[in-house]
Amino acid sequence: MNNSFSEFHLRTAISSGVGSRKQLLQMIHGLGGKRVLLVTDKGLVQAGIANEIIDLFQGPDSYIELVGIFDAIEQDAKAQNITKAVQFFKEQQADTLVALGGGSVLDAVKGIKWLLGKESDDMEELLLNSVREFPPEAKPSSVPHIAIPTTAGTGAEVSPMAVIFNEKLGAKFVVRTPYLNADIAILDPELTVGLPPRITAFTGMDALTHAVEGYFSTTATPFTDSFALHAAQIIAENLPEVVKEGANVKARENMLIASAMAITAFGFGNNGVPVHNMAHVFGAKFRIPHGLANAVLLPNVMAAIPSLYLPKIKSFAKAIGIENSTSNDLECLSEVIQFIRDLRNEIGLPNTFSEFDLQPSALESIVQEVQNDSASGKFLIPADIILKVTNEVSGVTSRKVEQ
Repeated sequence: MNNSFSEFHLRTAISSGVGSRKQLLQMIHGLGGKRVLLVTDKGLVQAGIANEIIDLFQGPDSYIELVGIFDAIEQDAKAQNITKAVQFFKEQQADTLVALGGGSVLDAVKGIKWLLGKESDDMEELLLNSVREFPPEAKPSSVPHIAIPTTAGTGAEVSPMAVIFNEKLGAKFVVRTPYLNADIAILDPELTVGLPPRITAFTGMDALTHAVEGYFSTTATPFTDSFALHAAQIIAENLPEVVKEGANVKARENMLIASAMAITAFGFGNNGVPVHNMAHVFGAKFRIPHGLANAVLLPNVMAAIPSLYLPKIKSFAKAIGIENSTSNDLECLSEVIQFIRDLRNEIGLPNTFSEFDLQPSALESIVQEVQNDSASGKFLIPADIILKVTNEVSGVTSRKVEQ
């Protein structure tokens, strides 16, 4: 029997545009919030970006109280940080979560909200594998939740899933429920203009990878296809511009919108995502930023598994601006892969992980780890493909990684 079941929903309300952050207090009031915990990271505090939000609560007529700032979120949404944030939320008697940051902060706040609804208050003890919840097990949260991204890459402000790193187990796990995403996302490009070029580049490539894997997913639908193709077009047109000219507010806004669209396609396709499958492992094992891992892996994985991409490659080529692609599908795939390599080079990103000094001994278990990753799902990457891609991108030159 042909199973055509799919789901698609946009639960998060999106407010975008220059200065849209200034509506924050009104939004919190509308959601019934009164006591706000702002969750961010130390880099954003030091850069003064957090003050753009904190200052909104300082007016004499402010009717919403900022009861605490938790700025200890680190790369990869660490479970320990989430546990500490939940304790702080309770100590401050907060009733509302505002997330300000990149994907790690946005995912951490989703983890905080999820953990608040559980009997356990220790994320490392609770999250021992990936979790997928459906109603009635999944229940709406009573905690108002607003997400304000400061990067255009993960789209975590609108997605119903969070990738969380359990340090005790040394692995990344995915939590997914229909109510995990924010109630409101604020896409204010002014908060992203100070992002350094390199981080702008690899977060943008993360968004492109979401569009690619959403579009070529084995469970893609017309809904996800429309978001993926348009997102890919916007990214191809705007990513070089925002890397070159970070103060280009219009291009920054376009990238924020494309990022939200791309993760929507990815989240509701999300089967047959080998790039993310491998990126999760390289990120958890070697502390490689997720967007950079995707940027390095994307063209190599596409070249290694052509059968996944060939059926729809021509329409994707057209979306990213390859107007006169060859009639041969394999050649068209080669053109798309070269386009991605050229884009990556143009924005100054590497083609291997050589800067992380990966050791061959640390890669010996890579096949098992990739095949055990939750993103493998129903699309298990063959061992020879994992080894091939690993040898291409690892930057290890002394000897090949062997099974």
